[in-house]
Amino acid sequence: MVVTAKEVKALRELTGAGPLDCKKALERHDGDIAAAAEFLREKALKDGIKLQGKGRSANEGVIGNYLHFDQRLAVIVEVNCETDFVAATDQFKSFAKDIAMHIANMNPQFVKREDVPAEQVASETEMQMQRALDEGKPAHIAERIVAGRMNKWYEEIVLMEQDFIKDDDKTITQYLQETVAEVGETINIGRFQRFAIGDGA
Repeated sequence: MVVTAKEVKALRELTGAGPLDCKKALERHDGDIAAAAEFLREKALKDGIKLQGKGRSANEGVIGNYLHFDQRLAVIVEVNCETDFVAATDQFKSFAKDIAMHIANMNPQFVKREDVPAEQVASETEMQMQRALDEGKPAHIAERIVAGRMNKWYEEIVLMEQDFIKDDDKTITQYLQETVAEVGETINIGRFQRFAIGDGA
């Protein structure tokens, strides 16, 4: 089928993908913009996972920040990439700002699951197991219930496992992978600090 420039433009505005990728996706899906957009999103995730998995060093970056309108809540976050060129792009700086805003609103405690202290994980696991047993669940069923509840617990406290506040169809991990695919460099979310009036009292 023949893909029009108008269709390519519409898909570009929807996905941010390059014109050639948009044209190929539309041709592949017979002009169906929704199907082409989903295809490009899945491709971006796969590309991002491949890039992120190469273990390249990310020593450049920016400090993202967010200040709530009432000036009672603020966040600073270190977001790293490989080159100062990418660090200076609007896309990368926008990503860092989005992450800071997300942290302000969702209040994660850790960046990655591996950052959660082992004793905290053990304590929560023990508590959830006792809860399941108190509910009368057999031990083998309780173990499965606890595994599910622990995943939910991680989603509450771990940044990378939370749904992105601006698009809850994707997690922060998926948003990072999409951005990695778009900028062509490894991105790491480093340290962050959330300040709220009254928290330190």
